Amino acid sequence: MSDRRRDTRPEALLPSKRPVRFLTDTGAPARGKPAYPEPAPELLRRAYRHMVVGRRFDSQATALTKQGRLAVYPSSKGQEACQVGGVLALDEGDWLFPTYRDTVALVTRGVDPVEALSLLRGDAHCGYDPYQYQVAPQCTPLATQTLHAAGLAYAERRKGTGRVALVCVGDGATSEGDFHEALNFAAVFKAPVVFFVQNNRYAISVPLERQTAAPSLAYKGIGYGVRSEQVDGNDAVAVLAVLAEAVRHARSGAGPFLVEAHTYRMEPHTNADDASRYREEKETERWRQRDPIARLEAYLKRRGLLTDEEVASVAAEAEEFADRVRTAMNADPRVEPLELFDHVYGTRTPQLEEQRELLEAELKAEEALT
Repeated sequence: MSDRRRDTRPEALLPSKRPVRFLTDTGAPARGKPAYPEPAPELLRRAYRHMVVGRRFDSQATALTKQGRLAVYPSSKGQEACQVGGVLALDEGDWLFPTYRDTVALVTRGVDPVEALSLLRGDAHCGYDPYQYQVAPQCTPLATQTLHAAGLAYAERRKGTGRVALVCVGDGATSEGDFHEALNFAAVFKAPVVFFVQNNRYAISVPLERQTAAPSLAYKGIGYGVRSEQVDGNDAVAVLAVLAEAVRHARSGAGPFLVEAHTYRMEPHTNADDASRYREEKETERWRQRDPIARLEAYLKRRGLLTDEEVASVAAEAEEFADRVRTAMNADPRVEPLELFDHVYGTRTPQLEEQRELLEAELKAEEALT
């Protein structure tokens, strides 16, 4: 891995004055030429497919909460360009550090959907093998995974692997101390990590203007010497283009990169939230007109890269995927009580051993009665 000298001039660190965009709200080419190369057509077609499948998966997971199969589900409907773009920007060996809202990103990465939903069903904190997919456990506490990503990325730099870490956070996480500590550490030690902020306008019910007075969240990078950019998070072409540069920058040895994607959470914070208490429907409707899937579909059709038959085929694939998820999640999970004591420590403590033996004895006694 090369170790490029970092350009710390303020003008080199500042984001664009307006979010980078390639597409208008209707999917037509936007005016002006962005300062980033446009992604390859095949990558855009892949992104479209994953976005359609991801949205159908998201709606199926939301339905599963109403059926009692999931304890909670934080929807990412409307954020598909970010969910998919963050994954497609990475190489297979790179690491993804997701939040609890990034389940669509996990599925895009190839994580088994049932394993991805294990946290939200309450089966386990992490139902998949992080090393198999290079995906860290989904993080519920805000911003703690930014420190994990910075530390892992620094370790990869020390080992010279050339791997990059991309850490997803929401706008609310940028108000946490861990986020700023991670930015500072990553910048000082030139850790190859991309901080990807999905600014969906609300930290549960707290609107953006009550969280920050900065021109945009992307400006938070300059104080730490971190190159930053802001992008239209509902423009999949722009998201892929900017993240490709962010990953290239980090991989080159030039240090971390902060990307703020301006997007919107169409659904409530979770199924337990009433979004009508803190935002108006007309605001949601304005963002509905900027739907990331519709914009990309219109653009690909305009360029002759997508046909009506292919649209129907992708929709059918999404339905089949949702059906498989529904069938798998309707099966009761296998519960092994003694697993409570596994993976707590590398070696179980005497206290845990004692508790495990007590439970094992109770289970055997109950089994003998039946």
